[in-house]
Amino acid sequence: MKRLYWLFIIAVFAIVSCSSEEKTYGEQKKQEREVVSRFINRNVVMMIGNDTLLNLGKIKVITEEEFDLQDSTTNVENNEFVLFTQSGVYMQIVREGNGKRIEPGESRRLACRFWEYNMMGDSLQLTNRVMKFAVNPEIINVSNNSGYISGSFDLTVPTGSLIYKAYGDTQVPDGWLKALEFLRVGPQTTDENRIAKVRLIVPHSSGHSHATASVYPCFYELTFQEL
Repeated sequence: MKRLYWLFIIAVFAIVSCSSEEKTYGEQKKQEREVVSRFINRNVVMMIGNDTLLNLGKIKVITEEEFDLQDSTTNVENNEFVLFTQSGVYMQIVREGNGKRIEPGESRRLACRFWEYNMMGDSLQLTNRVMKFAVNPEIINVSNNSGYISGSFDLTVPTGSLIYKAYGDTQVPDGWLKALEFLRVGPQTTDENRIAKVRLIVPHSSGHSHATASVYPCFYELTFQEL
């Protein structure tokens, strides 16, 4: 399984590197916007080998004002994603979770399982969950400081951090942290319906260090549970 992770990374990193050669930063940002726009407006089917990872379909974008009027929810049946204009992050709350939100002054320790889809390379790039097989989760420590949520990957656990191994990052991407503002993360359970789950389109400016350096967007599906 570890070999599979690195094959994803090597293949997609090569694609991104080639696509960014001899382009200015402005041209790379324009290319990123075009990739995101095409992704939103086509019937996306994400594959891993011959298996369907997610049949996402065409996305319906709603504004932050509409999101607020819907009590900070997105209609999954209509495939709604809210666009946060300041960051450029798109979010769909699949399941809010069965716990409580991270309140100001509170710190929590969470387990996160995810897969990361490189939208520029149009392929799965990194995951600690492939289909029904789940391996060690990311352990992250998060804090709410006066309404601002920050977080770091716990590198002290024996299994380490897959994100850190892949990208050398110790800080949780801003796009992930944005989602945590709206989730009610509960204790660990095997009941899928009670686990907080979110889908994100994260531009390079709110992503991990490699996405930021190479200017590419990623699509994520993440679940969070409290330890």
